[in-house]
Amino acid sequence: MTGVTLPSKAPTRPTAATLLAWYDRHHRELPWRISPAAAKRGVRPDPYHIWMSEVMLQQTTVAAVKAYFAKFVSRWPTVKDLAEAPNEDVMAAWAGLGYYARARNLKKCAEAVALEHGGVFPDTEEGLRALPGIGDYTSAAVAAIAFNRPSAVMDGNVERVISRLFAIEAPLPGSKPQMKAKVAELTPTDRPGDFAQAMMDLGATICTPKRPACALCPFNDACVALATDEPERFPVKAAKKAKPLRLGAAFIAVDREGQILLRKRIDSGLLGGMTEVPTTEWTSRQDSETGIEGAPFPADWQAAGAISHVFTHFELRLSVFRVGPIDRPPVNHGFWVPVTELDGQALPTVMKKAIAAAIPTAFPTLKG
Repeated sequence: MTGVTLPSKAPTRPTAATLLAWYDRHHRELPWRISPAAAKRGVRPDPYHIWMSEVMLQQTTVAAVKAYFAKFVSRWPTVKDLAEAPNEDVMAAWAGLGYYARARNLKKCAEAVALEHGGVFPDTEEGLRALPGIGDYTSAAVAAIAFNRPSAVMDGNVERVISRLFAIEAPLPGSKPQMKAKVAELTPTDRPGDFAQAMMDLGATICTPKRPACALCPFNDACVALATDEPERFPVKAAKKAKPLRLGAAFIAVDREGQILLRKRIDSGLLGGMTEVPTTEWTSRQDSETGIEGAPFPADWQAAGAISHVFTHFELRLSVFRVGPIDRPPVNHGFWVPVTELDGQALPTVMKKAIAAAIPTAFPTLKG
């Protein structure tokens, strides 16, 4: 790898002490985090803050999460406040962060903590895992960071560090158990929370996917990938399957008062409980209604382009149609909202894209 001097001897054994010494000097300052110096004085982070940040950070960058985290803890300072909040307010506050099942689970978990645990989070992996929406990763992260439990925490950053440190050739996701066993071996009993955060910081700032700064890595004397191969080859990943394509149409109706027709999605399933414009079914069948024939009411609908959006398991392409200004037609369900007040609605990004295709001034920064 260009610019990196490979170790001239066999790799040494990695130790938690080496990483923690680096973390004490180079840790990231994050709004939900307690500094290493404060942690050494016995200051503990707020479990509510750690839990919320970990849920938000799933599949989402730190940069994107910071503003949402600040908004949530300002509006709902405690888990009891969040538990008592109306569902639609929580979904609206989450809009734009994506992966909306997280928001529904956030609300359900807050309710469980408030009602079943007196507003106090369980302090073990097992207790945390029993809460709605908390799986193996989040339970380990909260147990380690909030309660200093010696839990093996492994996110994408940690996977990358471990796979390179030990040159794990087995591809993901099948190699996850092997990686987690290595993390468990390294995790210390005295500062497990700081160690977990140090591993995350190392992957985020030094052991990056491309052009890792190996010369600055505290583990460069212990990294097998650096000593024997190109670090960027790790982690090894199984070949990706092409995402299936689904098609549909979205309909933007604006009345004579400048209000747009919206409706709420059912609470379960993809984008459950979020707000949307009327759409057809999203389908891969070529003989289905995926165009103007699926309009919610008869009108002089005009084509307004098309948008695409990639979800975790499929790609969606929507033809967008617009009508208006018109007198409000009778509709089976839905509600009308001023176009100028769309920011207050729980609109996922795909719906904002559809609206922007028909009304560019509504969300000028979005592109289909």
